[in-house]
Amino acid sequence: MNFTKRTKTCGELNITGKGEYITLNGWVTKIRDLGGLLFIDLRDRYGLTQLKINPENKSIYETAMTLGNEYVISASGTVIERESKNMNIPTGEIEIDVDKLEILNKSDVPPFNIEEEVKASEELRLQYRYMDLRRKTMLKNIILRNEVYHIVHNYFKDLEFVEVETPVLMKSTPEGARDFLVPSRIHKGKFYALPQSPQTYKQILMIAGLDRYVQICKCFRDEDLRADRQPEFTQIDVEMSFIKQDDVFDISEGLFKRIWKEIKNIDIITPFRKLTYDDAILLYGTDKPDLRIEKISEIHLITEIVKDSEFKVFQDAVKKNGIIAAIKLDRIIDNKNKKIEITRKITDNLTEYVKQLGFGGIGYMKIGVNGEVSSPIAKYLSQENITELLGEFNAEEGDTIFILSGEYMKVQTALGNLRNKIAADFNLINESRYEFLWITDFPLFKYNEETGGFEGEHHVFTIPRNEHLKYLDSSNRNEIESIRAICYDLVLNGNEIGSGSIRIHIPEIQNKVFKIIGLTDEEAKSKFGFLLNAFKYGAPPHGGVAFGFDRIVAVLCGVKSIREVIAFPKTVSASSLMDDSPDIVEEKQLKELGIKLEKK
Repeated sequence: MNFTKRTKTCGELNITGKGEYITLNGWVTKIRDLGGLLFIDLRDRYGLTQLKINPENKSIYETAMTLGNEYVISASGTVIERESKNMNIPTGEIEIDVDKLEILNKSDVPPFNIEEEVKASEELRLQYRYMDLRRKTMLKNIILRNEVYHIVHNYFKDLEFVEVETPVLMKSTPEGARDFLVPSRIHKGKFYALPQSPQTYKQILMIAGLDRYVQICKCFRDEDLRADRQPEFTQIDVEMSFIKQDDVFDISEGLFKRIWKEIKNIDIITPFRKLTYDDAILLYGTDKPDLRIEKISEIHLITEIVKDSEFKVFQDAVKKNGIIAAIKLDRIIDNKNKKIEITRKITDNLTEYVKQLGFGGIGYMKIGVNGEVSSPIAKYLSQENITELLGEFNAEEGDTIFILSGEYMKVQTALGNLRNKIAADFNLINESRYEFLWITDFPLFKYNEETGGFEGEHHVFTIPRNEHLKYLDSSNRNEIESIRAICYDLVLNGNEIGSGSIRIHIPEIQNKVFKIIGLTDEEAKSKFGFLLNAFKYGAPPHGGVAFGFDRIVAVLCGVKSIREVIAFPKTVSASSLMDDSPDIVEEKQLKELGIKLEKK
């Protein structure tokens, strides 16, 4: 096909180009017939321009009458001033008086209209992703992603980091999630794994002396999905030698400061706030607290205040070495300056919610005039209990205190979830804020009740804090569980967007960690022999961090699901509706791999 190449895009023309003769290429968005005159909205990734078709030009007019939405056309003509201007778009003062029109490709009737308030289901949008990506919102998301990509590259280039590509076909190693396995045709019966992260390779690069490594890389995890998970996702992966935790924080904070300044024109305040894992659980019941929540207190332990009350639920918790804890919801005023009453319906709904979390119910106290308390459990508490409890929270008229009791982690986690639910229900999250928070000193191990053994909380290459190294030789469960690692997460608005640690670089320490998670010397050598061997040849102290690139872009775009910022994402069931993957393969391919499928 010999078509007329565009001289301008559909988003760059304005009144200064009046009288210029130009050619546009793009997609037909809308056609309007106004008393014989045809007006066509033509769209490309840069914007939208109105075309004017005069019926006096018969051949062009007849061609234009055959157009449908999403036809690809080329239009040439003179830039003229619009009589009826549209100041909502950059090109709204002009239109093109068309004297040449070519149909470059026709389109079937689209499965949904290409518009911002799209009415199609997500499944339909994913099935026709190439149509969905034509929408302005989706284009903006993908283009913003590209901008962040360049900022990241330039930032680390300025700091003399070396970008290194690590293998996509690697050895399967235990890292918490399931590996995606790739069968080898040449080595029948053996498998590669797709990397959950470049963890071991970036440590090897530090041993190799590269000193500062970065990579924007694909990672793969075969795990159950949700809005912020995909089987394949993108990380900003960073590793450095001869550094400490604060060095990682400084480099990372500088990156986010630059991204937010260049993308949002917002000056982020650094250094970011820091909170240990134990304090995060104590105060917020989660290791990824949302600091934008307003009018809901942190969690308060109130065991000492009410432990001698006559309430049997509290008594039982104390007898079992459990805790009693609470949060306070401040009085809420709506947009009409009217107090929102915490009704029986609201408390019943919250009761049902905590029942789903494994509790029999929730205690609550509503504070009235002059400190009067309305509560189903007030009759079990002394006036001294109530007075001390109100003092603990500085409770005032209109406030409500919610109380749970039981095993420590169960109570804290439930109250953390309850804070998030109440905040969402009453719109108590300040969406205008960006709250960054480092969570530090994570447990190195967690105990798996099902297997009766330990596994890594994050991963097993994290070095313990110096004062906890002695517990690597312990067989006491409590001592092993008390080990805290130089391990950290970066949390933004209640989402974990990064995770890292200072690594183990001494073979003896690494072997002790492997032994605690139940790896024999032979298993450790089989799975990580190449890394352990490398440690013998002068491994420097090193550490790093990896950031979830998709999640960062989603926050910048103001969307909840990372599927909205990935060009071709998978569904929650890890399938691609557009190309119908995963799919069956021919028997011949399986035979070449030495694989035989069981018939269901």
